[in-house]
Amino acid sequence: MDADRTRVVVVGAGIAGVACAAELVRAGVPVQIRERARVAGGRMASKRFDGRPADIGAAYFTVSDPDFAEVVRGWATAGLAREWTDTFVAYSAQGRREVPGPVRWAAPRGLRSLVEHLAADLPVTVDRLVLGVDPGPAVDGSPCAAVALAVPGPQAALLLDPALAAATAAVQAQRWSPTLSAVLRFPARSWPDFRGAFVNDHPLLRLVCDDGDRRGDGAPVLVAHTTPTFAAGHLAQPTGAGRAIEQAVRDLLGLPEPAALVHVHRWTYATPAAPGEAGTYHLDADGIGLAGDAFGKPRVQTAWRSGRDLGRALATRLTPS
Repeated sequence: MDADRTRVVVVGAGIAGVACAAELVRAGVPVQIRERARVAGGRMASKRFDGRPADIGAAYFTVSDPDFAEVVRGWATAGLAREWTDTFVAYSAQGRREVPGPVRWAAPRGLRSLVEHLAADLPVTVDRLVLGVDPGPAVDGSPCAAVALAVPGPQAALLLDPALAAATAAVQAQRWSPTLSAVLRFPARSWPDFRGAFVNDHPLLRLVCDDGDRRGDGAPVLVAHTTPTFAAGHLAQPTGAGRAIEQAVRDLLGLPEPAALVHVHRWTYATPAAPGEAGTYHLDADGIGLAGDAFGKPRVQTAWRSGRDLGRALATRLTPS
C-alpha cells in the first residue's frame, strides 16, 4: 500500500498537534506534522530580543490533570519549566489587590521550548503551508489515513472542503477572540513588585506580566496583553498600537521612563471565546480530527489533553485489534 495512505497528517505543531502525533508514534502509526511557521510552538510562542526570549503567546500554564503533571515533571527535570507564582495582583477601579490562585508555571527558555522538547523525536516539517483538506481524506491532493487539525477553528475552516460536513460544522461553531501582545523593554526595573497583573475594566489592557521575574533573570521586560476589543481595532496594523499599549502600561504602573523597545505581536485567533463541542476532541467518519483548547477551558493543559486524546482515538481506529 502507498505509504502516504497509511499516514496521519497533523496540521499544526502547537502543543495539541505535538501531543497528538506523539500518541500516534507511540502506537506505531506513521505520522507527519506540518507547521506553516518556521518553528514549532503555536500559541506557546517565544521571540528573542538581543538573544533573550520573551513569551508573546501564552503567559504561563497551570496543572491539575495527573497525566499532564507527569509531562510537566519531565520538563522540570530537564530544567525547562519551573514553578513561578501562585499570586497575581488585580487592578480595578477599586485599586490594587493580591489575588491568590493555582501555581503558575513558567519556562526559563520560553514556553516554546516545552513544545520543542515534546517534538524532538517527531517528524515535523516547518515552513510548510497546507492549502486544502479534501474528502478521502487527502491533504493538498495526497491521500492519507486521517487528518488531525490542531489549529484554531477559523484557520481550519479555510482548509476544509465543504463536503467534509461534520468537521466543517464543528469548526464553524467555534468562536475566537483576538489580542495583541506587546514586549516592553525598559532601561531599568522601576515598577512596583508584582509577578503578573490582571487588569479589570480597562479599555486597553487585560494582563501584564513581569517577564524578568517569569524568566528568572530579572531583566527589565514587561509583556502586556490587550483586550479583544482594542485588538480588533488594530489587527490590520498592529505595530501602530505599540505606543498606546506602552503608555497604558506606564500609566497603570506609574513608570517614569519610556520603554527602550516596543514590539507588538498580533494574535487574530488568540483565545476560544466559547467552548467547542462536548468532549476533548472531534473525530468523524470522514477521518478528520480536531484538537485544541477550544475543547474546554482555554488552557495549555486543555490543548495538551485534547491532542493526546485525539491521538489515542486515531491510533485505536487505525491499528489492528
